[in-house]
Amino acid sequence: MQLDIENLGKSVQVGDETLDILADVSFSVNKGETVAIVGSSGSGKSTLLGLIAGLDTPSAGQVRLDGVALSDLDEDGRAGLRGRNMGFVFQSFQLLPGLTALENVMLPLELAGRKDAAAVAGDHLRRVGLSARARHRPTQLSGGEQQRVALARAFAVSPRILLADEPTGNLDAHTGAQIIELMFAMNREQDASLVIVTHDPALASRCGRQLRLEGGRLAGMAATR
Repeated sequence: MQLDIENLGKSVQVGDETLDILADVSFSVNKGETVAIVGSSGSGKSTLLGLIAGLDTPSAGQVRLDGVALSDLDEDGRAGLRGRNMGFVFQSFQLLPGLTALENVMLPLELAGRKDAAAVAGDHLRRVGLSARARHRPTQLSGGEQQRVALARAFAVSPRILLADEPTGNLDAHTGAQIIELMFAMNREQDASLVIVTHDPALASRCGRQLRLEGGRLAGMAATR
């Protein structure tokens, strides 16, 4: 999936003042490419990811997915596009506590009307090494296991682009390294684009390109390899 960010900006009103969270950000991500978005806290990284996902609307500019401007879609249209094309991984895992690992992975498949949701979810749990934990609820899983469930859920829908917000942020170094390996292995397998917000230099260095945000502006863009 081709992602194009064109002069993107996001402003909020704080009292009598306008605060620019993002300003004039432009870049593209090609099919299968891996991109890390780096920068200090408060630089606008998570805001940018939310705009790419269509979870928020920009104050200026456009987000285009395969030429379709998200601003041309209503809320239902953006939700449909996300469901068909995007996977998400978050620092806080975002698993539903009342569901088992299997049911958490099944959920987006069921929302998409997949009749084979249980089989596909089970296969993806196997791929992340959690078949034996399929009936466990999130509170019965370690942080690393919860993030593996989140990865299985994200990739189960065969996304064309995966958006990850600090996916190793709540994990120790060893567990984080395992999650990184899994994420890139599944990226290669499905040829999905990866856009990752991270403070983790090991994760950023694995991406083909790094974009640095400073004060809401794109301050640098460099190939990692």
